[in-house]
Amino acid sequence: MPETNWTTSDLPDLAGKTAIVTGSNSGIGLGAARALAAHGAHVVLAVRDVAKGTDAAASIDGSSEVRRLDLADLASVREFADGWSGDVHLLINNAGLMAPPLTRTRDGFEIQFGTNHLGHFALTNLLLRSVTSRVVTVSSLAHRAGRIDFDDPNWRSRPYRRLPAYGQSKLANLLFTLELQRRLTAEGSSVLATSAHPGWTATNLQSRSDNRVTDALSRWGNRLFAQDAASGALPTLYAATADLPGGSFAGPGGIGQTRGAPILVGPSNAALDVEVAKRLWTLSERLTGVSYPG
Repeated sequence: MPETNWTTSDLPDLAGKTAIVTGSNSGIGLGAARALAAHGAHVVLAVRDVAKGTDAAASIDGSSEVRRLDLADLASVREFADGWSGDVHLLINNAGLMAPPLTRTRDGFEIQFGTNHLGHFALTNLLLRSVTSRVVTVSSLAHRAGRIDFDDPNWRSRPYRRLPAYGQSKLANLLFTLELQRRLTAEGSSVLATSAHPGWTATNLQSRSDNRVTDALSRWGNRLFAQDAASGALPTLYAATADLPGGSFAGPGGIGQTRGAPILVGPSNAALDVEVAKRLWTLSERLTGVSYPG
């Protein structure tokens, strides 16, 4: 598909619509929140740190509110969902961690798999009956190096490797989207599941490895090659509002899919494996105790 000229000016009028954006106190999440609010949506910043969320909301021109959500704590996910009432036009699963040291969530999951995938899996299924339009889950080009290790998804028996763990979590995001769309289609729902990746975007995601050399190299690369957060948010916004089929994957259309206007892009073959997607869904239900609300 050729590169488009799609920008935020192509966003529809979202007056009267509500969008939940996880991890929207900074980076592409904040970029998406600002654009959605500017086009009339009421945006809920679902964030772990309410103070940072409040500061971010002050930079949004439009209707917004801040609610606490810690995706690394299933009790917090349930509390957020239990406190929700009303429709959700867009649920944007944006929050994520990249290549931190081995850390575990409150429920004992490896932090990247637990936050990037399992937390969003639980949140989506708990809110799904309130969603009226789309669920957008943000993945990464790193999904291409990912593999789901069903014997040890939480890195308990094998040596921990940060980037493979990140790749696993980002592949899980796409497999989740594939299986969610399959289930929505089977029940005749009009809700769509789509996904996106931001290309190479300068955010603080790349500088939290606790390795001074790695973090310095990431900051240097960001200054030289990365696009800004507003540009990095475009694929998410495209996946959320453009006329696309369910299961679509959006990303930058420029060289190497690292920058440029958003288009539909091809995921890896591993991300299209229906049987692996079903198996991951079953594993995720078991680990979170949350099931599809069928």
